[in-house]
Amino acid sequence: MTDLGLLDHIRKLLLRNKCQYDDMLKASKESRAALQRVLHLGQASGKPGEIYYPLQLKRTEKPVPGDHEVLVQLKAAALNHRDLFVRQHQYPAISLDHPMLSDGYGVITEVGRDVSNKSQLGENVLLTPMRGWISDPAGPEDPQKWSITGSTRLYDVGTAQDYVCVHKDEVVPAPKHLSATEGAALPLVGLTAWRALVTKAAVQPGQNVLITGIGGGVALSALQFGVAMGANVFVTSGSQEKLLRARDLGALGGAIYKLETWEADIRRQLPPSRPFIDAVIDGAGGDIVVKAVKLLKPGGVIVQYGMTVSPKMNWPMPAVLLNAELKGTTMGFRKEFRDMVAFVDREGIRPVISRVVQGLSNLKDIDGIFDDMKAGRQMGKLVIKMEEPSSPKI
Repeated sequence: MTDLGLLDHIRKLLLRNKCQYDDMLKASKESRAALQRVLHLGQASGKPGEIYYPLQLKRTEKPVPGDHEVLVQLKAAALNHRDLFVRQHQYPAISLDHPMLSDGYGVITEVGRDVSNKSQLGENVLLTPMRGWISDPAGPEDPQKWSITGSTRLYDVGTAQDYVCVHKDEVVPAPKHLSATEGAALPLVGLTAWRALVTKAAVQPGQNVLITGIGGGVALSALQFGVAMGANVFVTSGSQEKLLRARDLGALGGAIYKLETWEADIRRQLPPSRPFIDAVIDGAGGDIVVKAVKLLKPGGVIVQYGMTVSPKMNWPMPAVLLNAELKGTTMGFRKEFRDMVAFVDREGIRPVISRVVQGLSNLKDIDGIFDDMKAGRQMGKLVIKMEEPSSPKI
């Protein structure tokens, strides 16, 4: 074979190999396009509270909606404090295999055969963040089947994935003024705050409301909702910066809860015409009742939606003599969720966002927003935008 013949032979081999490579690359891309990313928890050992499950990403087949289901392509998802507790195994019925997170905003891309409202196709929606609580104002119809979605053995539903199939009644049209990240920041904290303020505390315009621990998602939602309802809202925080931000959002006053006599600081800021607190919205527990009875009106209400400081609280005699009421609350049911979203839509409320991570595959930065939550650095919601960042053009 001549040198020219040899070169021509090599050129043909290279061209054939390139074609084969291109075909393989195309097939690989098509195969990956038929799969979806799912963020879940990895294996780890240790005691509850000491363990910290790692984040893992897997690929699964894109789901197909059942007869009464819709397929939602998720655009953004958000963290809640529950997700941190799940990683620390401080929450019941944890699943390491099921998708994480309960807050999500997306677009309906397919509908099941028996979904009569075909106009839902292309609609931006919020996902209900719970299952097993349909219509009873008192509590879940069957507590054994009630759960927040994400990383739970009870339901294979979570928002930390590209696509999710849910029953058609488990989505609500997203307020049009919200972006994808703002929409994802709303569901769980908005529902919890709404039930605490409306169903439990029955807050009315002109009443004084104390919201503790401003900076977290529920507290901020309660602040925004309370202000929109016409209440006088006062807050506590461990940070002066967060108190100033709360004032920007409409709070009339606030105090640093790290100070021993923070309740006296709140009392000095109350209006002379109404020198007491009508309702306290609290998610920390600890000594809140001891402090609150010094501010509450007779028959005033403390609504407890969490106990992040301690699983126990004191109920002192002054609370009894004040005829104070302590009401526990957890999230809410489907109608409350729809009412809350309608209120946000009507009032033009935008959830407060602390930080957004770009890309579901960006595990390093997703771990970073979990670190923000652990350290209490956030002022608002921590959100994941599903789409990966664009590669810089060379």
